[in-house]
Order: sequence, then structure tokens, then C-alpha cells
Amino acid sequence: MNTIEHRKPNEHFRPTAFLHPRYWPTWLGLGALWTLSRLPFGLQMRLGAQLGILMYYLARRRRHITRCNIALCFPELDADAQQMLVRKTFHSAGISLMETGLAWWGKDKMLARRVEIEGLEHLQQATAQGKGVLLLGAHFTSLEISGRLLSQFHPCAAMYRKHDNPLFEAIIKHSRETHLDRIISRRDMRGMVRALREGTVVWYATDQDFGSRNSVFAPFFGIQTASLVMTSKLARLSGAPVVPFFSQRLDDDSGYKLTLLPALTDFPSGDDIADAARINAVIEQQVRKVPDQYLWLHRRFKTRPEGEPGLYSWADKKRTRERDRERREETQP
Repeated sequence: MNTIEHRKPNEHFRPTAFLHPRYWPTWLGLGALWTLSRLPFGLQMRLGAQLGILMYYLARRRRHITRCNIALCFPELDADAQQMLVRKTFHSAGISLMETGLAWWGKDKMLARRVEIEGLEHLQQATAQGKGVLLLGAHFTSLEISGRLLSQFHPCAAMYRKHDNPLFEAIIKHSRETHLDRIISRRDMRGMVRALREGTVVWYATDQDFGSRNSVFAPFFGIQTASLVMTSKLARLSGAPVVPFFSQRLDDDSGYKLTLLPALTDFPSGDDIADAARINAVIEQQVRKVPDQYLWLHRRFKTRPEGEPGLYSWADKKRTRERDRERREETQP
């Protein structure tokens, strides 16, 4: 298998800038994650699953959110089957923490043995048009490692959201800039359009609830869901084709499968709601293949149409405060 030779790491990260005692707990956590990333792959997967069990019992609020999401999206399952899916989702979330270390510090040769790809020709056909490509992704628990894995086959850039912890932010940025073509802030619309017009392949996960601003309501698992219109907007402004891209962990935890689907035709259509519904349908189809690997721990349905009650009961107590913070972030330069 041919792999891409990665460029040298950026020199912007300076560990000496983070020697203050307030960063020591973060350094300790990073050190533990680095150590775990050197363990045999199979052992990492087993430890991640055990960590997921611990998360299940400790993260009461996230457990409640996950149960609500799964009950809403899989009403055809009985209570026992829904509960089993909740537990498996936490196992998958625990493994994703191990995969973070692999994404940041894993060896290319080791990762190359653990990944298979399907549909690479769809990306190659899209890039042959002489424009950039917008990779349409989703928040599966293998999200962090999937960009690193795809970079073994084709250079790509990714959008990111700034982390509140400066040291953690520096590590994330350094790692992603090492292995990816570039990273672009999710608030940098101009930077996204410019990158696409320059011929860059940009990976973007569109399936989170950022409130009603810049969103429309479209069905996802039969539920009216706040869905960003940014994908349609980016495609319209840049002229870039949109290629769905998803990753999944193999059933035996031996590695990963990357899937690229044909570029969306007649997209954008000019109808934001129709476009959002189409994107949600593509994502839903992939989620149904590996439902335990989707990130059900986040409140995908927190924003409701006017007049509808919240869907998460006591888990929404901080909803107003978080929504106000998100709006402030969106308006920051």
C-alpha cells in the first residue's frame, strides 16, 4: 500500500511555554496518554473498552443524554436492546480516548497495517475536476484518528474548534498540523473557501447542534433536527464537490475501515432545508451500520422548533448558559 509522506512538524509548539504549575495536571494526563499509545494495539482497544465501562458509571449526565438519543432514534428496539446499545456506545467512547493518543503519536507503519479504504476512486475523481473537495464527515467516536488514517492515502485539511486549555490546544494543533495538510478554524469561513478554491481537500463534520443560527430544521432519524447550512454554503461559494467520508472500527477491533462515497450530484440545490435533509440522510445511513460508534453522548437534538419542549429533561439545566456561550464564540472575530 502506498502512503503519503507527511511534512515535518510545525515549530510553533514550545513546551517551555507551558511550565507553569497550572499545566502540570495536563502534562500528567498527556504523559499517561503517550505511554498508553506505545502499548500493543489490541491491548489499547481492551483498555479503552474498560475505560468506557468506567465512564458509563461515572458520567451520569452523559449516560442520560445517550439513553435519550438512542430511545428517540431507535424506538423499534425494546428496552433491553436500547440499554445494550447505550453500554456499547460508552465502550466505543472509551476506545476513542485511546485512539486520540494513536492519532497524535502512533507510527505510520503500524497504522498502515490497521486500515482499509473503500471508494478512494471517488475522491480521486473529485480532485481531477481541478477544484478542492469538501469531505462530508460526521461525529463518530473514531473521528480523531480518521483524519490521520485518511492522510495515509491522500493529503487533506480539517476544520477544528479551539480548545479552552492552552496546552491541550497547542498539542492538538501541533499534531494535526504534523499529519494533515492544514487545519482551519470552524469560524474561518473565508479561510475554508480560500482553501477549497486553492484545490485543498477539506474534511468537515457537520452534525452538531450549534443552535438555530445558521441552521435549518431537517429530519434526522425522523426527528426535526437543527442542521447547519454551512455545507451548502461552502459548496456554493467554492464550487467544490462534496464527497461523503466516514470511518468505522472493525468488529474485531483489529483496525479501521474508511469509506468514501460518490460526490453528491446536483448539490447544492438552492434549497437549504432539502440539502440539510439530504446530508442528514447520508449520515443516518452510515450511523445505522455501526450505531454504537456514533457519538450519542452529545445533545444532537437540544435545539427544538419553536414551541417544542426540550428532549433531555434535567440534562438541559445548563442549556441556556451554554447556548449563550456558543453564540458569543460565533460572534468573536
